[in-house]
Amino acid sequence: MADPSISTGRGAVTTEDMLESENNRLSDNLATKVSQLKSIALDIQEETEEQNRYINGMDNDFDGTQGLLGGSFKRVQGMIQSGRGNRKLMCYITLFLVAFFFVAYLLMEKVLTRS
Repeated sequence: MADPSISTGRGAVTTEDMLESENNRLSDNLATKVSQLKSIALDIQEETEEQNRYINGMDNDFDGTQGLLGGSFKRVQGMIQSGRGNRKLMCYITLFLVAFFFVAYLLMEKVLTRS
């Protein structure tokens, strides 16, 4: 039968020892990769939690804006339905808004063409 030891210059290294050292090397390599994957998974978890906080904050902001716009819309509807006296006021408000946006447009156009 064949001798399980391989003869080297200083002594005999068995196949079992070679397999053991290969196994240890592969085990260390696997442990390194698992550590890297764990680090990546923790980074992904942290980023996900941060994004969820950001989205929840946006949801709260949108809810507040929806309430504000809903109240404004109800007041405008009430003003429109209130009768003839408010029509004059509505015309003034509409003319003011048109003039405001026109002036804002002209100013933006001037600033953008100068750049």
